Amino acid sequence: MIDDIKKDAESRMKKSLEALHGNLNKIRTGRAHSSILDSVTVDYYGSQVPLNQVASINTEDARTLSVVPWEQNMVPKIEKAIMTSDLGLNPASAGNVIRVPMPMLTEETRKGYIKQARQEAEHARVAVRNVRRDANGDLKALLKDKDISEDEQHQAEEAVQKLTDKIIADIDKMLEAKEHDLMQV
Repeated sequence: MIDDIKKDAESRMKKSLEALHGNLNKIRTGRAHSSILDSVTVDYYGSQVPLNQVASINTEDARTLSVVPWEQNMVPKIEKAIMTSDLGLNPASAGNVIRVPMPMLTEETRKGYIKQARQEAEHARVAVRNVRRDANGDLKALLKDKDISEDEQHQAEEAVQKLTDKIIADIDKMLEAKEHDLMQV
């Protein structure tokens, strides 16, 4: 029972870490990389489909992405989807290829993105702490039902706390790397 609680807590904490990773990838730096467009969805015959399912996305150079749709009639829809996304990008089409230049980041926008990254990291920390709270509550319930001893409960709580500390340290490392990435010119 204790192992099940620990495994559940670990998997939920790792999911929070993966969610943070995805959210930090959406925050754009000055450099072009295809994961920036992961959140863009396109109207494809009446349904909203992720952009990477209707086109190939490549990095041309450090500041330009190229989007090549698999169907010619998708060019205007993809352009519109990129423009209306909250990424602040202005695509330009040249025939069958859509080029997405990455604008230079000002000091003010960099600070705004760092603030956003810190908020995402704090949300991840809160989620991890909530998982710890749930696991400790489950352990207390087992103790109350006399399924485990107090020593076993304390040992399990210590293990959950060590796991929490490790995951929060990973969150801090991810945030630090993103901040470093954002501050590079």
